[in-house]
Amino acid sequence: MDFKELLAYKKAFDLSMKIFHESKSFPKAETYALTDQIRRSSRSVCANISEAYRKRRYPKHFISKLTDADGENSETNTWLDFAFAFEYLTKEVHADLSNQGKEIGKLINYMINNPSKFGVKTEGR
Repeated sequence: MDFKELLAYKKAFDLSMKIFHESKSFPKAETYALTDQIRRSSRSVCANISEAYRKRRYPKHFISKLTDADGENSETNTWLDFAFAFEYLTKEVHADLSNQGKEIGKLINYMINNPSKFGVKTEGR
């Protein structure tokens, strides 16, 4: 299986694309601040999931990269909160994007807690 088939990756990629499109309407003054940060952190979730999957031969590396993905996902959620507080996102869009982020976090944590289901050779197995 390719990492692009992982549900967590697919959902993280979709969220990143939605954030990209929503952030196009952010003010120009935010180009190198909020806009750049939220786009980078959302993309980093996908990148870390893909790296984790490629490192699944090494359980500690797998979990470490997924932990990085989870951290980037939390960072993305924080930037979404700022975008909402600055009134760049509507309440509905903020709730939708935040809920997607929460779902991605649950999927990442499932992977962390069940590495053997993703081809990771755990000790004693």
